[in-house]
Amino acid sequence: MQGPARSTVAEVPAGHAPGKAKGRGRTVLATIAFFVALAILLALGTWQVERLQWKEALLADMAARRTAAPVPLADIEAMAAKGEDIEYRPVTATGVFANNRERHFFATWHGQTGYYIYTPLRLADGRFLFVNRGFVPYEAKEPEMRKQGQLTGTQTVTGLARSRLAGKPSYLVPDNDIAKNIFYWKDLDAMAASTGIAADALVPFFVDAGDAPNPKGLPVGAVTQFDLPNNHLQYAMTWYGLAAALAGVGLYALFRRKGD
Repeated sequence: MQGPARSTVAEVPAGHAPGKAKGRGRTVLATIAFFVALAILLALGTWQVERLQWKEALLADMAARRTAAPVPLADIEAMAAKGEDIEYRPVTATGVFANNRERHFFATWHGQTGYYIYTPLRLADGRFLFVNRGFVPYEAKEPEMRKQGQLTGTQTVTGLARSRLAGKPSYLVPDNDIAKNIFYWKDLDAMAASTGIAADALVPFFVDAGDAPNPKGLPVGAVTQFDLPNNHLQYAMTWYGLAAALAGVGLYALFRRKGD
């Protein structure tokens, strides 16, 4: 007679239970995810610190340019031709305003809706420089409403050089209404073409006129805006704060695990 049948179920060695193996795998994945998230948060914080340093240097450079002595238009043209940054550099230019060719840029100034008046200044060599002469309220859009401000004869303009835009700044910005002479973004080529000024007769940047008063106060000059937001320190503290909070959660989980 054969003896009783033996069990064929293998004994599972201690410490190798399937549940413990799965738990260890989840712990490894959670640890990896923790360090990846922490690295991303620290990297974002560091990037904002670098942006802060860049923005502070840019603002300091802008302030230095604005207080510098104005230079002749030819100097700014030479810089632009070499690809140098001309933005906000003080400049002087002399010519005769082509008042019948002014263009109107929709804008707000001190909470009032109206337009910046861009008027071509005809230079001695026959070329044209578009000058942002300043702001007029909505009801003074048409030149006949501000005849005293339509300067005639040779004029010398002192202001700030402004670079032309490469394209529409955002799809949210409306298209320029050439027929109604209303511009929503500063398209220098379109401004020139709509007034019959050839591309080879155009100075390739703008000038924002300074605060020299105009007759009857219009246009109001010195409308250049220097409002560059600098929130990078706040953003850096946010990312670093999140990293610190994540590190705190990780340490809490670690000590709790050791206590189990």
